[in-house]
Amino acid sequence: MPLHDPSLAFVPYPDVAVARAATGPLSDLSFGVKDIYDVAGYPTGSGSPHLLAMSGIKTHTAPAVQTLLDAGARFIGKTVTDEFAFSMNGKNAHFGAPINGAAKDRVTGGSSCGSASAVSSGACDFAIGSDTGGSVRAPASHCNLFGIRVTHGRVPLGGALELAPSFDAFGWFARDAHTFSAVGEVLLHADPAPLPKTIRLLWPQDVWSLVEVPARPALEATARKVSATIGEALPIAQVALEDWDAMYWGFRYVQGREAWLSHGPVIERYAPPLGPGVAERFAWSRTVTDQQVGAARAFRARFREKLKSLLGDDGVLLMPTLPDVAPLRTTSDDSLEAYRNKALCMLCIASLAGVPQVSMPLASRDGVPLGISLVGPAGADRSLIALAHAAAR
Repeated sequence: MPLHDPSLAFVPYPDVAVARAATGPLSDLSFGVKDIYDVAGYPTGSGSPHLLAMSGIKTHTAPAVQTLLDAGARFIGKTVTDEFAFSMNGKNAHFGAPINGAAKDRVTGGSSCGSASAVSSGACDFAIGSDTGGSVRAPASHCNLFGIRVTHGRVPLGGALELAPSFDAFGWFARDAHTFSAVGEVLLHADPAPLPKTIRLLWPQDVWSLVEVPARPALEATARKVSATIGEALPIAQVALEDWDAMYWGFRYVQGREAWLSHGPVIERYAPPLGPGVAERFAWSRTVTDQQVGAARAFRARFREKLKSLLGDDGVLLMPTLPDVAPLRTTSDDSLEAYRNKALCMLCIASLAGVPQVSMPLASRDGVPLGISLVGPAGADRSLIALAHAAAR
């Protein structure tokens, strides 16, 4: 880790040399790695002292990380994550709360908090994270960064600790569109389902209705500028299947069951002290029933078909990333949980459907960042990145 870490973004592991290619498309860039991915010579703690104690030193590097090293990128350290990567606040009870480089009095968002902190604070050029229910997209919006949740399974998650495997997806952050795109060119092969030259930009009215009133003017003005750049946005009444309550629980029940299957055995055996919010989420996850999971999986299948039909091969949603700016660091845990639950209604769209979403740092409210997003069809990740690059110009 960097010896000087004012952003509190990095786990304080002893430095170990990590080899990289001498030349390559990313040879001028440095990067951080969320501490759920294995890097040879380091342990993998996933924000949990117990998982860290059980880890041992890894002898192999996660394939996605190795791809970046092979492209010449310079690894500078492993970044803090929320405990078990099961939060959206960026406040780890054991390893601290990384600093939001774009708004130091506000949370970074999680669980890829350290990665977003490192990039927004200028400690590295880009950083990788993971996104289950918004763990890249939320910090990207909070920290004034480009961030992507890729199509589910598009980038392999081998060598990474799981949370909810049917939702877990790869992602990364960058401050500028050029670096953001360059990382995508290395990690992503040609799109299996590229967008055509002429797209249908869609304005989902039910998603926009979730935006908090103070944030609406800035987000709507920015959306109009994006629309003027990449195509007129056509209003559509409803993306959600049934209603937002159904969307929320369709996501939560499946995530909860999978999170308990991933980490419940360790929690039951060792009873580790869990931080606020994380403890309650795991306790709740343990109670999810087979009936609830079965109904939620059936709901997810129906929603995927609905969104697939809505987007076709040329549709792109233009929508806010989150309902509002990042909460203050002094916000109570109860208020943070309420904010998280409302944010999940927006974020669960891409998670449930397994489609890519790019958050762009193009708006602000009273000087505090607000992200705006493009959501596209599965397999159109590079096309979506190119659209975001065009919008950023």
